[in-house]
Amino acid sequence: MAFSGTATYVATRELSMAVNAAVQLQKPLLIKGEPGTGKTLLAYEIAQSLGKPLYTWHVKSTTSAQQGLYEYDAVSRLRDSQLGDGSNRVGDLAHYIRKGKLWQAFESEEQAVLLIDEIDKADIEFPNDLLLELDRMEFYCYELQQTIKARHRPIVIITSNNEKELPDAFLRRCFFHFIRFPDRETMEQIVGVHYPDLPQELMTKAMSVFYSIRDVRALKKKPSTSELIDWIRLLLVAGVTHDDLNDLDALNELPPYLGALLKNEQDTDLMTALRRKGGRPY
Repeated sequence: MAFSGTATYVATRELSMAVNAAVQLQKPLLIKGEPGTGKTLLAYEIAQSLGKPLYTWHVKSTTSAQQGLYEYDAVSRLRDSQLGDGSNRVGDLAHYIRKGKLWQAFESEEQAVLLIDEIDKADIEFPNDLLLELDRMEFYCYELQQTIKARHRPIVIITSNNEKELPDAFLRRCFFHFIRFPDRETMEQIVGVHYPDLPQELMTKAMSVFYSIRDVRALKKKPSTSELIDWIRLLLVAGVTHDDLNDLDALNELPPYLGALLKNEQDTDLMTALRRKGGRPY
């Protein structure tokens, strides 16, 4: 079975090759790219396309590698013992073990897809703390004195927003792919998946506006794919046509619902200033 995208996710040839190469090599696939280019969504689509269960581990700044393996709830065990719980569960340490996402993926009855999302949000040592587990697909539970081994090696998808550099030792164990921002042709395919009945003239004009805004070098944050999808949805709900956008262009006025594309006041002020000076960013 090979991944080539789904009915709701347009995967370029390079991305499909990267996914399938990582699966063949049995290495984690490290995905980088601009926010909004579908890095996180990729794991969901791989699971759907290949018919496999999905386990998602969304990393935060306070997340530790141990949480992905398991956590021992010593507080609950102490409370139960103090309350004189009549059951035998106080002596059963397994009752107080909370399985993490890696453990859950390891014990899956069939090969699973494991998403480790935004790994660069955690402490710099976080990736190194997972080297052995991701390499050997096993870890040791000290409380149970048991080695937990993967029944089936999961397909591991790791995303990063490049907020910090990842250790070389970790990178050596991954297959890397950078999702480049879609060109206009690919973007039209992506929009077409979401809005199959979008008039071609409106599609053409919306693409022109979107890419021209992205071409403004001084922008603090360039609009992403997901923001384009939101903007087009608003245009359709409001009944905005390509003629309306052309009229606004002729009057040097900003397009409607610009807040779906630009997310800070500096960029909004920049676009307003360009229009007032007769600039044509789109």
